[in-house]
Amino acid sequence: MLNEAEVIVGYRTYMDLIQPLIGDKPTIRTGMTQEVTRVEAALDEALAGRRVALVSSGDPGIYAMAGLALELCAARKVKAAPAWGQGGGLTIEVVPGIPALCAGAALLGAPLTHDFAAISLSDLLTPWEIIEKRLAAAAQADFVIVIYNPKSKKRDWQLTKAQQIILGHRAGDTPVGIVTGAMRPEQGIVLTTLDQLHTVVVDMQTTVFIGNGTTRRWGDFIFTPRGYGRKYAIDGRVL
Repeated sequence: MLNEAEVIVGYRTYMDLIQPLIGDKPTIRTGMTQEVTRVEAALDEALAGRRVALVSSGDPGIYAMAGLALELCAARKVKAAPAWGQGGGLTIEVVPGIPALCAGAALLGAPLTHDFAAISLSDLLTPWEIIEKRLAAAAQADFVIVIYNPKSKKRDWQLTKAQQIILGHRAGDTPVGIVTGAMRPEQGIVLTTLDQLHTVVVDMQTTVFIGNGTTRRWGDFIFTPRGYGRKYAIDGRVL
């Protein structure tokens, strides 16, 4: 898709990561919190007849730019259709990627093999009161919980508060996996427990995996049983 694009648009850090793939193609680069400006620029280029790639990290539809692109198209009443559709107008294709929750889970083992909830702790766009309700509901329902955006320089207390909320519904020795910079050269992995979560260093590149009531740690792996052990005898025994 990058090879086919005539203009590449994205956040500066992500554009730096893909620079070897885009060479000297025209680019539009913006900084943090300039998401609307970035997507507006991409949309303007596309409406001018150019083939545009709007770059996100992970998967563009998970905490990323695909939703904002469609939201702005709807607000501007742009006639658009998906690549598989017959609607005419501007063609928009969301290209799937590997989100941090999948990359991090693969490094940890298999923490997401049963129901899970992903919750961002960033209150820049979502009021903290709503985030608290979602944390409490997910913890009470015994979902494995994946936490995005756990801490930044300006937001340094939310993860500890989330830990306290979840501890109200879950044992302190619940396995927790913490992955920073998944699949990148500087990646870091820490295995701990829910009651020790506040002692681990995290940042905006970190994804936190908090197990449910059945999640286990086995050596350096974390996995969540799907329920096969309750339903079937494996090797002559019930797990």
